Amino acid sequence: ASFFFICLYLHVGRGMYYGSYMYLQTWMVGVILLFLVMGTAFMGYVLPWGQMSFWGATVITNLLSAVPYLGMDLVQWVWGGFAVDNATLTRFFTFHFLLPFIVAAATMIHLLFLHQTGSNNPLGLNSDVDKIPFHPYFSFKDIVGFLALVMILTLLTLLDPYLLGDPDNFTPANPLVTPVHIQPEWYFLFAYAILRSIPNKLGGVIALVLSIAILMILPFTNKSNFRGTQFYPINQILFWSLLVIVILLTWIGARPVEDPYVLVGQVLTVLYFSYYILNPLMFKL
Repeated sequence: ASFFFICLYLHVGRGMYYGSYMYLQTWMVGVILLFLVMGTAFMGYVLPWGQMSFWGATVITNLLSAVPYLGMDLVQWVWGGFAVDNATLTRFFTFHFLLPFIVAAATMIHLLFLHQTGSNNPLGLNSDVDKIPFHPYFSFKDIVGFLALVMILTLLTLLDPYLLGDPDNFTPANPLVTPVHIQPEWYFLFAYAILRSIPNKLGGVIALVLSIAILMILPFTNKSNFRGTQFYPINQILFWSLLVIVILLTWIGARPVEDPYVLVGQVLTVLYFSYYILNPLMFKL
């Protein structure tokens, strides 16, 4: 799962840098895919039924209670009872099994839209005159990338398989003992830090969803004459600043809820969302 998310985040980052979001349908389906994959990963994280699994499920499903009027009904509907229990585990297992099929279907739609427009390129220009065959050029390039990732994954699996996991998850789930610091897997930490930085529960949930959903506004706010940020130095600085902000948010998400981490998290949250306001404005400078 960790490697899957590394590839996904690299893919999204490349799309943002090179302006691939101008392929509207492809980009929108891609953002929906990201939500689906995150949902699948969250369901899967609950299945080991360790301390972090149990309390992570409790905290995240409880967020639904912030929905006005329907909150508690929704929470109990998801739980299948009045607490996270066997019924919750069973339905999470079912969803974890079914969602990948929906992900596969959405991937096909993603590729279908991509094939209608053709792929983007670093210059953002029409490349019809420079077309080269997919095989051997791209197929070998992809095989090299695939082998490099498999090699790193194999090394990680053989040498330190628990490096990216949480030691608390080896303790069987116990509803009577709350862990000192509840946190999700590392690939959710930036969104978790944004959730924590807003004191109001409903506001936090909205910010959590917006942290990913805001990607959908990129095609509509783009004001550049060239696709991508290759010819816009200020936007390049903003992009790399965004990368640093996301890494710092990931770090903050793993820290306890105390000063100075709370304040730093709030500042970083404001900076994260301000990127999406400043970036289109800087294209016009």
